[in-house]
Amino acid sequence: MSNDSKALVGIIMGSKSDLPVMQDAIDLLKKMAVPFEVSIVSAHRTPERMFDYAKSAADRGLKVIIAGAGGAAHLPGMVASITHLPVIGVPVKSSNSIDGWDSVLSILQMPNGIPVATVALNAAKNAGILAAQILATADADLAERVLAFKEELRQAVETNARDVEATIF
Repeated sequence: MSNDSKALVGIIMGSKSDLPVMQDAIDLLKKMAVPFEVSIVSAHRTPERMFDYAKSAADRGLKVIIAGAGGAAHLPGMVASITHLPVIGVPVKSSNSIDGWDSVLSILQMPNGIPVATVALNAAKNAGILAAQILATADADLAERVLAFKEELRQAVETNARDVEATIF
């Protein structure tokens, strides 16, 4: 699945059950008008697919990969070991997870030389933001969209602060 034939971000996940979490990255990239592709690539059940995906990612034009995985969560690290592209890992609290800690630690504790940027448990939206920020270093228009998004966040906090202060005093 792709929102553009020239995807810049690859969003992959270990299984379809990860999609509800990964949807936040999809939605964020749509909001930022960043072209992306989405697929299921299991490190354990389809290792050849994972190798092919990671090896061909740069040639297909991808600049960043967001990889979500639950349980043992090997997908982000294995993909990072194959490609030179930045990989952002999203630990997913899955049905077979130990409160999500297994996923967090599997993605976070990568050996030196194979970095994976790791966001919080189920924080695919942050992965989307980080991917957009990485791309924005070479795209002034995208940088403006990221700045506008950050301004929306600031304004929401200011509005909430005024609302809470008005109800207390």
